Amino acid sequence: MSDNKIILMHERNMAEQTSHQKIMTVIVKVLLYAFILAMAAIVLFPFYWMINSSLKTLEEYRRSVPTFWPHRLMLSNYSSAFTTANLGKLFLNTMYVGVVSTALSLVITVLSAFAFARLSFKGKNALFAGLLATMMIPGELFTITNYSTVTNLGWINTYTVLIVPFLVSVFYIYLLRQNFMQIPDELYLAAKVDGTSDLKYLWKVMIPLSLPTLISITILKMMGAWNSYIWPRLVANDEAHRLITNGLRNAFTETTGDVNYPVQMAAVALVSAPLFLVFIFLRKYIMQGVSRSGIKG
Repeated sequence: MSDNKIILMHERNMAEQTSHQKIMTVIVKVLLYAFILAMAAIVLFPFYWMINSSLKTLEEYRRSVPTFWPHRLMLSNYSSAFTTANLGKLFLNTMYVGVVSTALSLVITVLSAFAFARLSFKGKNALFAGLLATMMIPGELFTITNYSTVTNLGWINTYTVLIVPFLVSVFYIYLLRQNFMQIPDELYLAAKVDGTSDLKYLWKVMIPLSLPTLISITILKMMGAWNSYIWPRLVANDEAHRLITNGLRNAFTETTGDVNYPVQMAAVALVSAPLFLVFIFLRKYIMQGVSRSGIKG
């Protein structure tokens, strides 16, 4: 066999291998995208059904065979939901609790994370390990003791009981502390040589460098306050302090005991819209804040 034939056969084999690899790559991508689309459909279907149900009449909603698109668009369900549940008052209550608790929690988180990341004091590592150990305890176990405490303090049916018990988050402190520890020690030492105070260094250097993490903590804290249900229902379910999740619970139950589900779904859609928009437009900050933490221990 001549050298030219050997070269041609080798080139043909290489071409077949390349073609086979390309086909396998295409198949893998198709399967991967099909899986992602299937998972996306599973996740998004409840939201679609919520919007679909909110635009139906009550009679159509109660049909034995569900319809995947309303035969008659009932946009008036949204205005009815806003007035029936008094969503304006519920929005204001929830925003007040969310903004105040988030602002105070940020102050505590920043100062605590700075102390654990930069300051030196006896028992720092043991104290931080103890705080991390509390993350292994389910929060529900503290409900009874917390309820007993706030009752003895006379905080039931006040904004204080909705804000104070959850100001400290060990997870947020850990997240920000890890981010602070990624900032070079040389910057801190140089600032101390120049006579900069710890608080000024924190404000001028560490906070700007850790802004993505702080933004993600702010978003997550606001979302937590917005979605809170069990604790507010337990300690502050009166008309003046009721939050939006509890306000939707029984607002659409008629005197006969029936529930106007389309109007209730419209209210749920209105309540979910702010969180959905926050995630859509600020999701990159959440990802950046989490990804920039935990590299250095």
